[in-house]
Amino acid sequence: MSDQAASAVSQAIGLGKHVTGPAGSLTILAGLNLEIHAGEAVAILGASGSGKSTLLGLLAGLDDPTDGEVWLCGRRVDRLDEDGRAELRAGRVGFVFQNFQLLPTLTARENVLLPLELTGTPDAARRADEALDRVGLSARAGHYPRQLSGGEQQRVAIARAYAPRPAVLFADEPTGNLDQTTGEHIIDLLLDLRQETGTGAALVLVTHDPRLAERCDRRLRMHDGRLEPLT
Repeated sequence: MSDQAASAVSQAIGLGKHVTGPAGSLTILAGLNLEIHAGEAVAILGASGSGKSTLLGLLAGLDDPTDGEVWLCGRRVDRLDEDGRAELRAGRVGFVFQNFQLLPTLTARENVLLPLELTGTPDAARRADEALDRVGLSARAGHYPRQLSGGEQQRVAIARAYAPRPAVLFADEPTGNLDQTTGEHIIDLLLDLRQETGTGAALVLVTHDPRLAERCDRRLRMHDGRLEPLT
């Protein structure tokens, strides 16, 4: 890698993803190149089915590319096995999903605490409490997801993602299931917490929300399996 590429927290080089079905081969991504650097927020837009979520999964090492390379925090992800990828992601990568993906049998506090405990984070309980306080949910820490509104569940998910102080956070339609007012609060939280995480976590967003995209440092559109810059 070049010096510039080595400084990227996330990078795709010649990334391709093809799937084969009854109708033949389908190209989802084709020769895609992307670099994400510490502290920047990048929005990825595009039509439904254009491959945005597939790209996010590949960058995070949750899926295997057909072609090309994927780098995360200076290591080549696509050459690692599942255990190696999980070890690399632990404490370095956070996720926020449209459907929140909270564990229903755990309280808000326990949902935030669990990944910290799994990675052996010192002072995990304090970090979980601080994260919930930062998203304004200290009073709801003992509530289960079914007892929380959609916006509250998403705030728990954000606290869980940022509590380990990751190098990069991937968010897939984080405001997609929320009303406009709640979505604006979530946008504020995502961008504010990015600046508070160490030297600033990189934030990579897949979104249809123009309000969210406009507040990012870079906006890219997925088209024909490649990324195009948007002005």
